[in-house]
Amino acid sequence: MTGTKGPHSRQIASTMAGIIEIKNGMKPQVGRTSRALIKAIVLPTVVFVLSVFTLLEKNVAAMAETDKPVVSGARVAGDADRTRFVLDMDSQVEPSISGLASPYRLIIDLPEVEFSIPEGAGDNGRGLVRDWRYGLFAAGKSRIVMDLTGPVSVDNTFFLPAVDAQPARLVVDLVSATPSQFASFVKRSREAGQESEKMTGTKSDRLVPPADDDKPLIVLDPGHGGIDTGATGVAGTLEKAIVLDFASLLKDKLDESGLYDVRLTREDDTFISLKRRVEIGHELEADLFISIHADSVRRGRKFARGATVYTLSDKASDQLAEDLAESENMSDVIAGVELDDEPAEVTDILLDLARRETRSFSVYFAKILVNELKSAVRLINNPHRSAGFRVLKAHDVPSVLVELGYLSNQHDEKLLTSEEWRERMANAVAESIHGFFRPRLARKQVTPSQ
Repeated sequence: MTGTKGPHSRQIASTMAGIIEIKNGMKPQVGRTSRALIKAIVLPTVVFVLSVFTLLEKNVAAMAETDKPVVSGARVAGDADRTRFVLDMDSQVEPSISGLASPYRLIIDLPEVEFSIPEGAGDNGRGLVRDWRYGLFAAGKSRIVMDLTGPVSVDNTFFLPAVDAQPARLVVDLVSATPSQFASFVKRSREAGQESEKMTGTKSDRLVPPADDDKPLIVLDPGHGGIDTGATGVAGTLEKAIVLDFASLLKDKLDESGLYDVRLTREDDTFISLKRRVEIGHELEADLFISIHADSVRRGRKFARGATVYTLSDKASDQLAEDLAESENMSDVIAGVELDDEPAEVTDILLDLARRETRSFSVYFAKILVNELKSAVRLINNPHRSAGFRVLKAHDVPSVLVELGYLSNQHDEKLLTSEEWRERMANAVAESIHGFFRPRLARKQVTPSQ
């Protein structure tokens, strides 16, 4: 059939021509033009939209950060009869003030704030305040802990609004008091705190162990955190940061094996009490608890260096172990947490047997760990030591405390901040965990991935 082709025929002919070109290994010019047009119009639009989203995200994050009140200055003035503590702030907050005895401490709890004050600002106090420290205590809560020279009374607390170039100020006036007056204040503040917990429901929920206990459950416990910075290195390295980074690295390596259920007692810069750390291991019915530290030592500063593994014992194996246990057991005191009385030893024969078995497993793992560490990192002399560490006192969870090194030694501090060293250390600890659980894994015919 001949004659002039209609619009529909011309469209079919054009499509067929395109198909023939593709079959012959050629791309039609129309397709090339279309793609060029898409690149010229669509891609810049996509880039623009993504840029807008990125900018919005950064602005939201910045706004969230600046929403927190800022503490820009702090100072103590006065004498042994009357002392004033002042915080410079950019907005008014409602403080909660309490006291703790043995030793005498004053606690100022605030909504979460940003402390923008010089490092070491609280190292030297004055009058009734020996020294003070500050930091994040829990999610949404910042805390200031004052070590006092003796019992005090809070004479006055008030907030001065900002005037001209002067910032707003939170003022706390302290006066000297008798031990009985301070004891009454501690009792009142404790009762007020307990009532506040009931009203806000801030008490932590009990953790539930996983229903599927097929995998060994390991709790990694990065020490310190929040207001409790732990040791500070020669070059200013903070223990709480070093041990959290290492625990996260070790968790990643164990997760990669797919053999374990690994939990952290803390995942950010938050304070966790020693009692709560032990409870976490117990509540999760952990198969292994590893507390991770990097301390300073008061004696032999030039000589103490190298990794150390500690287990629990009633009597310290040596003076260094005793000193470190004493230091670590002060964590709750530093953070302004009331120390519970040590529970009386339970004489139940089954519980006693469980405790002995747990200690045996702890020592067994410690020996495996020391063996692995020998070929990977430098160890201290007599690397397996023991003392009465409170964080290791779970009667039903094998527990060890690992000192990665000593921040009081400049050589150890350099290693602790070295990625290559941390990789070797983490690999050695992971391998020791594989060795500890190898009999259990073998029964399930599972081999740790290399």
